[in-house]
Amino acid sequence: MADHDNPPAHLPECPSAQGSGGLLPAELHAWMLLLGATGAVEQRLRAVVKERLGVSHDEFLILCLLATQPEDGLRMTRIAELLGRPKTRLTYQIACLQHSDLITRASVCGDKRGIQVALTEKARRLLKEASDALAGTVTDALGEFMGPAQCEALRGLLPDLVAERPAGAPHPAST
Repeated sequence: MADHDNPPAHLPECPSAQGSGGLLPAELHAWMLLLGATGAVEQRLRAVVKERLGVSHDEFLILCLLATQPEDGLRMTRIAELLGRPKTRLTYQIACLQHSDLITRASVCGDKRGIQVALTEKARRLLKEASDALAGTVTDALGEFMGPAQCEALRGLLPDLVAERPAGAPHPAST
């Protein structure tokens, strides 16, 4: 794992520590940095997700979204909204996940077009088994892209993750 107190020597100082971003307003500069960090995380996660879960990155996003929901899952239209994906593209990914026995699909009572999607026990087990490797991959990717102060600031923007930790417990990314 990356040493999160000292940025890697082969990387320049984190761009956000170097000023406002020149021609870009501060908000746009910050957004570009966030996109860069997200891209770094996604790139590193792709291989780990494929190896550990046997699914594509987009399918993994669906599994992660369903993992945050009650056991009855979500409607497909809501998944499409939350992921910013067209429903037609989502239909294919859902079919792949169902074929792999990672999700179930059921008609919504009273709505002949509504489809409810939920994780199977197999998916829950695989996500639990892979969670340490996946979290470590995210932590390492962020550590390669950002300095320690920026990583801490990013964690501060994620209140749901912080709220789920017991009071005083260290954040997994800081260990």
